Amino acid sequence: MRRIRPDAVLVQAVIAGALSFAHLHDLAAAAGQEGWKAWAYPISVDLLLVAAWRRLRNDGPSRLAWCWFLIALVASLGANVATAGFLDLQHPPGWLRFGVAGWPALAFLGGTLLAHTRGVAEAADPDPSADVTPVSAPALPAEPPAEPPELNATDLPAAEPPSEPPRPAPAPGPVPAALVAHARKVADEHRARTGDRIDTDTLRARLGVPPQLADSIAAQLT
Repeated sequence: MRRIRPDAVLVQAVIAGALSFAHLHDLAAAAGQEGWKAWAYPISVDLLLVAAWRRLRNDGPSRLAWCWFLIALVASLGANVATAGFLDLQHPPGWLRFGVAGWPALAFLGGTLLAHTRGVAEAADPDPSADVTPVSAPALPAEPPAEPPELNATDLPAAEPPSEPPRPAPAPGPVPAALVAHARKVADEHRARTGDRIDTDTLRARLGVPPQLADSIAAQLT
């Protein structure tokens, strides 16, 4: 069985609603509304307040909903303040009798406008029951295929002359003896360190010479 736990917010809302209901009843009774009429006034004010708040919550802010929400709030708050001793309820003023007597017509107007005026969301959505028939575009006559344009001999691009084959790179000149001696020293050092004969790429990288010159030096080292 589920255990019912009291909610402090709900209890506070019930207490506040009961006090506001009683204040509205006392004010209506003091203004000359007796019997069931005095009990109907609190219900009318609270229902208008709830209807305006629901409209604000569902459709977003709007002038209509805010207007009637403030009217109902002023009526409820005014009754709470008036019954706190600020007015002589034994001899109520004329404007209070006038306001209480005219409230039913005002509340009926507000409730009708809130119930039957379309909100922003409803006005933006089209009526789903409306019969919308798509209009198809008229068929266009088929055009005959375009014939390819005739080309003349003068319209053809001129043939480019064949490119000349690349010329062979000139053979390197004689290698200086000092460079050969330095290369031999580098090769001997590489063999002593690695145990292998130095290759041409490594020799070219160590000496910093062009590939053709490195080939000539490697040929003299053999």
